[in-house]
Amino acid sequence: MRHVYVHVPFCRRRCTYCDFAIAVRRQVPADRFVRAVVREHDVRRAQEPWDTAPLETLYLGGGTPSLLPAAQLGELVRRLVEAHGAVSPDAIEITLEANPDDVTPSAAAAWVAAGVNRVSLGVQSFDANVLAWMHRTHAPEASEEAVRRLRAAGIGAISLDLIFALPEALAPDLRGELDRALALDPEHLSVYGLTVEARTPLARWIARGAAVPVGDERYAEEFLLADALLTAAGLEHYEVSNYARPGYRSRHNGAYWSGRPYVGLGPSAHSFRPGERAWNLRDWAAYERTVAQQGSAVAEREHLDAAARRLEQIYLGLRTSEGVAAQSVGARVAGELEAAARHGWLLLESGRIRPTAQGWLMLDALASRLTT
Repeated sequence: MRHVYVHVPFCRRRCTYCDFAIAVRRQVPADRFVRAVVREHDVRRAQEPWDTAPLETLYLGGGTPSLLPAAQLGELVRRLVEAHGAVSPDAIEITLEANPDDVTPSAAAAWVAAGVNRVSLGVQSFDANVLAWMHRTHAPEASEEAVRRLRAAGIGAISLDLIFALPEALAPDLRGELDRALALDPEHLSVYGLTVEARTPLARWIARGAAVPVGDERYAEEFLLADALLTAAGLEHYEVSNYARPGYRSRHNGAYWSGRPYVGLGPSAHSFRPGERAWNLRDWAAYERTVAQQGSAVAEREHLDAAARRLEQIYLGLRTSEGVAAQSVGARVAGELEAAARHGWLLLESGRIRPTAQGWLMLDALASRLTT
């Protein structure tokens, strides 16, 4: 396993749209968390058929990984990297997700000292009213100050997260949001459409009429606006929700989309190796208790047959600008391919099927058509 994801579940509060496995805590049990994750890693590595090569990527997501104190964060990174053998600092991509208000000069310096060389900053919006509606804890100016502090500390790869397709009652200004993000000159931007997940505050607001989700037409308009503005600014739209300057694509997320094996550690984290997908217990307390008793907290495993693997390969490939090899879909869908190309949803070139921005808006339907 050359790609490791660690889910850090702790947050100060739950955002309105979030259905992730989180644990809201005033005090983060950092020592206990590190102890549990390292034990899970060591036991699973001994029991499962893992690659012995050094890590290529380590991604700390959440939740809010930036809530971990510097000492515990450094210990966690060190233990995981060393367990896979020595690597040069430039050989491994170590990403930390961070909230803007957690980026102090001392924290940023500690992250660099721990080996973090990429930070994914949860900006979400530069509008104070939108941030309050989302239940975010930072002010708009905190994001800009966070970028300056990360640069001063020596972080050379910064990614910003933004959310589009917000309810019209918020009077969102996506063009203005993107302009402010580009003014910070990030190496990477992730632009996600707001989705309504069950059992979230947003779902409850919509159920009682306190919020109205956007329609498909406006969603598409904003998606295409982001594509136009960001690619004109020199960023590559290399995956449905992701843009990067040349040389700064996320290597860790690229492992997911290309079907390479990865291991997930921590509550609710998912793992994959060819033919099998597994995921951990979702609740932090149950995870900690089970790891202490058994070493592993895998809740379920799913075995993928040939048809499921083929569908996943095509679906994941179509998520990226690389697309899929034309031969992987077979001759029987030639008519579907030709129709999609005529509509401007796919490009057929050099033996590959590549999605357009318009095609990405129809990703599920296209994947289904090409695998029937």
